[in-house]
Amino acid sequence: QLQASGGGLVQAGGSLRLSCAASGRTFSSYAMGWFRQPPGKEREFVASISSSGINTYYADSVKGRFTISRDNAKSTVSLQMNRLKPEDTAVYYCAASRRPSSLRDYYDYWGRGTQVTVSS
Repeated sequence: QLQASGGGLVQAGGSLRLSCAASGRTFSSYAMGWFRQPPGKEREFVASISSSGINTYYADSVKGRFTISRDNAKSTVSLQMNRLKPEDTAVYYCAASRRPSSLRDYYDYWGRGTQVTVSS
């Protein structure tokens, strides 16, 4: 089970940190990803991280602004979001996969989303 938290309302240029807590004892064997779904649009890839945390991947739209990280001892994955833009407004979801991927279909488990709203 995955539970995302940390969303909220922030002004453009501000920062937020999302967290996702996982239950179960196999967290460290899963790659983790963050996706988002803007209003009226499809769910899209944001970032992913390998099971070890060594490899990270980002969508071009967030590269240089967002940082994904994980703590396997605490079974958590985080998304630090800096220099937020109004177009970052979306519901953000964390997900678990057997390998890092930007494709939704590779993810086996999904958490409930957390809303991020960036005002201009």
